[in-house]
Amino acid sequence: MAAEKVGVAPRGGDPQHSSSRRWIRFKRQIPYQLMILPALIFLIIFAYIPIAGLVIAFQDYSLSTSYFNNPWVGMKHFQAFLKDATFWSAFRNTIQLSLLRMFLVFPMPIILALALNEIPALKFKKTVQTCSYFPHFMAYVVVAALWKDILGNTGLVNNFLRQIGAIQDPISFWTDPAKFKILATLVDMWKGTGWNAIIYFAAISGINNELYEAARIDGAGRFSQIRYITLPEIMNTIIIMFILSIGGLVSGNLSISQLLGNAFTKPESYIIEYYTLEVGLGTMRYSYATAVGMFQSVISVILVLLANFFSNKYQDVGLF
Repeated sequence: MAAEKVGVAPRGGDPQHSSSRRWIRFKRQIPYQLMILPALIFLIIFAYIPIAGLVIAFQDYSLSTSYFNNPWVGMKHFQAFLKDATFWSAFRNTIQLSLLRMFLVFPMPIILALALNEIPALKFKKTVQTCSYFPHFMAYVVVAALWKDILGNTGLVNNFLRQIGAIQDPISFWTDPAKFKILATLVDMWKGTGWNAIIYFAAISGINNELYEAARIDGAGRFSQIRYITLPEIMNTIIIMFILSIGGLVSGNLSISQLLGNAFTKPESYIIEYYTLEVGLGTMRYSYATAVGMFQSVISVILVLLANFFSNKYQDVGLF
C-alpha cells in the first residue's frame, strides 16, 4: 500500500508498462537501427545465404544443374581428400605456418604497443605509430615484389653482405625450402604488426593514469608498471584476440604462399588454401573443394569453442 501511495510500482513492475517502455525506447532508436540495416543485409547476403551452398560437399556438383538436381554421394569427397598424401602435406605446412604466426607474429603488436606507450615524446610516438600502419595498406603483390628484391641474389641484403666480406656467394633466400616458413612469417609480421597493434593502443589508452601515478609514488620503475599495471589491464583484450587467432590455426595466408613461394619451395609453401585452389577449383572439382573448405571451417569452429571454454573456465573471459 505504501508503494501505491507514493506512486511507486510494486517490485517486479507492471509487465504491460515495461513492454510499453521498451517499445517507446525502440521507436526512439529507429534511426540508429536503420543505420545497422545495410550492414545486416550485407551480412545475410554474403555470409549466411552462401552457407546453403555447403550441400554440394555431399554431391557430385555440376555447374549445369542446380543444388538439388545433383546426385548425392555422402562422404565420398571427405574420404577422398583424407586419403590424399598431398592434402596432409599441405595440412602440415598450414599448421606449422600458423603456429609460427601465433608464437612470433601474435605477440609483436602487444610489444609494439607497450614500447610506444613508454615513449614520452608525443609527436615521435604518433609518427612511429603512423609509419607502422603503412605496410598494412600495401597489396601483397607489392609486398612480395619488395621482399623478393631485398632478399634476392642481387638484392640489398646479399650486396651488403658481399661488400663487408661476410659472404662470397649470394645466399639463396627464396629458393631454399628450409628458409621459406621463417621468411614468410617475418614478412607477415612486417606487414601486419602496426595495424594489429591499434586495438592494444586503444586498450592501453583506457587505463586510469592514477594507477601509474600511484605506482611511481611507490617507487615502481617502467618495467614494474608494465608488469603490474599495463599487462593486467589489457589482459582481457589479449585473451580475446588470442581466442580469435586460434580459429585461424588451420587457415593459411594464400597470398604469401602463392606470391613468395615457387617451385623450389613448394614442399614447404604448399598450404590447404593453395591445395583447394589447385586441386579443387583448378580442375573444376567444386564438391571436392567445398568438402576441404568445410573440413577447415568445422575444425576452426571447434578450436574457437574450446579456447573460449577454457578461457571462461580459468580466466573468466571469453567471447560468449
